[in-house]
Amino acid sequence: MLVKNWMSKNVITIGEEDSMQQAATLMKEHRIRMLPVMGKGELVGVVSDTDLKRASASDATMLDIHELLYLISKIKISDIMTRNPITVPYDYTVEEAAQLLMERNISGVPVVGCDGKLVGIITRNDLFKILISLSGLGKKGIQFAFLTDDKPGSIKNLADVIRNHEGRIASILSTDEYAPEGKRIVYFRIYDIDRSIMPDLIRELGEKGTLIYLVDHRDNKRQIFLDMKA
Repeated sequence: MLVKNWMSKNVITIGEEDSMQQAATLMKEHRIRMLPVMGKGELVGVVSDTDLKRASASDATMLDIHELLYLISKIKISDIMTRNPITVPYDYTVEEAAQLLMERNISGVPVVGCDGKLVGIITRNDLFKILISLSGLGKKGIQFAFLTDDKPGSIKNLADVIRNHEGRIASILSTDEYAPEGKRIVYFRIYDIDRSIMPDLIRELGEKGTLIYLVDHRDNKRQIFLDMKA
C-alpha cells in the first residue's frame, strides 16, 4: 500500500506572498486543515488551521472586528507558515505515513516525487478512508474476531470453514497486539452469507479458534463472547 496510490492528488496550495485571509477562505471552501505553501514553483512551507488560529489570537488584543479583519488581510503566509516542512516520498507505505503523522501529532503532510516536487498530500482523513476500504466495511457483512494459535495454517483453517459455508471474505487482518504469548487475534469480514446457517458456522469456527466477538453490520447485531483486556 503505497502513498502514491492513496494520496490526494488535486492539491490546493497557497503562495507565500498570499494573505492569511486567503488561506482561511481556501480552507473553509475546500474543508481542509492544511495548505502546502509554494514559492517560485517550489514547496517552501505549510500552513495549518492551527497556524491561522494562533496568529489571529496573538494579534487580536485590543482590536475591534474591523481592525482584526484588516490585519488578517495584510498578514502574509510567509510570516506564519512552517518552513522546511515534513514531507513523505510518494513511494512510502501508508503505514509509514500513518506512523509519522502519529509521532509528530500532525494532521497531514505533503507528498513529494523522486525529484522533490510536490505531487500530492496525505492526511488523517485519507488514512481513515484506507482503513475503511481495506477492512471491507462497505460490504456491510459480518466481522468475526478470533483468538487463535500463532502458527502456520491457523488462519487458513478458519478461512476454510467460512468458504465451506459459501461465505465470501472481504478482508483478513491479524495482530499479536494484546494477544497472549503464542496467540494471534484474527479479524475476518465476510459477506453473502446465509444468516440461517450462522449457528452452524459459529460452532465450526469455535472448533478452530476462540471466538471473541461478531458484528453483523447489515442487521446491526453484536455479540461479545470473550472479553479481551487491553
